[in-house]
Amino acid sequence: MQDRISITMLEDGIADVRLIRADKMNALDAAMWSALAEAIDELKAKQGLRVVVLSGEGRAFCAGLDLSSLSAERDPGASSAGGTLSDRTRGRSNNAQYAAWGWRELPVPVIAAVHGVAFGAGSQIMAAADIRIVHPDTRIAIMEMRWGLVPDVAGMALWRTQVADDVLREMIYTNREFTGSEAKLLGFATHVADDPLGKAMDLARVIAGKNPHAIRGAKRLCNMLADATDAEILQAESDEQVKVIRTPNQIEAVMAHMEKRKPNFAD
Repeated sequence: MQDRISITMLEDGIADVRLIRADKMNALDAAMWSALAEAIDELKAKQGLRVVVLSGEGRAFCAGLDLSSLSAERDPGASSAGGTLSDRTRGRSNNAQYAAWGWRELPVPVIAAVHGVAFGAGSQIMAAADIRIVHPDTRIAIMEMRWGLVPDVAGMALWRTQVADDVLREMIYTNREFTGSEAKLLGFATHVADDPLGKAMDLARVIAGKNPHAIRGAKRLCNMLADATDAEILQAESDEQVKVIRTPNQIEAVMAHMEKRKPNFAD
């Protein structure tokens, strides 16, 4: 993972996660697919984690699939252990889908800071973040149709809660490139900022200052919105509230607010 992804733990449990294959605009080769999965697994096991900020070094967030991977014997992103893209090697997903879907499975919020380009798989990894902050001039495209392929890095499962159905279909069918500013209007982005990483870090510090158990419960609830029934969501709301109400961290949130001080939460 060392020459593809870096993870730096900052204060307050913020993980600064960066794609560092800058010389290739963070394009996804076999090593990058594996590094993304390894990074996600490492973060899942990390104690004291409050929020993740995901970005790319160099000129781009992620330029998508390294085209040299198309000539490889095995499918791009498929598990190194063998098998095909149809094999569920990562729970409900395959290895390639896990590079995006895995960020949604993290128990804490993920904020993507996007600049340069987010093409193909890069746009789908971006979609996996809870919150997506893009530079207005970022170039974004669901690129797969250009190469005669379909989106298959979990984008379809992620975009359905973000983008109108007809807009998504147009972008997939045409692989049209659009800017960060347009992405905000269409639903692909949450915020537009001249300094996406700076804004992402500011937001991460706000989230890191909240009750970590309530934040995790809120993410679990948000993850249900795509396909749970009303009854399931109503029950889950109650169940999550029971887990946090009158606990030391919930009481600390109230006391810190009343005393106008920084809260001191236990993980």
